[in-house]
Amino acid sequence: MRRGKHRKFGRETIQRKALYKSLATALIEHGKIRTTVAKAKSLSEHFNKMITVAKKQNLASRRLLQSQIGGKAVKKLFTEIAPGFADKKGGYTRVVRLGQRQSDGAEMAIIELVK
Repeated sequence: MRRGKHRKFGRETIQRKALYKSLATALIEHGKIRTTVAKAKSLSEHFNKMITVAKKQNLASRRLLQSQIGGKAVKKLFTEIAPGFADKKGGYTRVVRLGQRQSDGAEMAIIELVK
């Protein structure tokens, strides 16, 4: 685990939090998303912590996650996703590399929930 180090993506803190919020919400809604490798790896670390918090199933953890992502996404995370990982200690996401994007050559990947 990389403690104290994180990717900045050339963005300010507020913009980076908005990026994580939109990526995490999309991952909860769709189960898998296609993005760059760097964003997928960073989202994986962020999202694993969110699922660990959601597994507690209490009001404090629900409110903490609502400050990070939207209400409908929190409801789905608590009712459908977190109970599926109740017996699992970690490794809730998988990053699969796809190759380079045609337009700018960025490394692409799919990040998905492990079932």
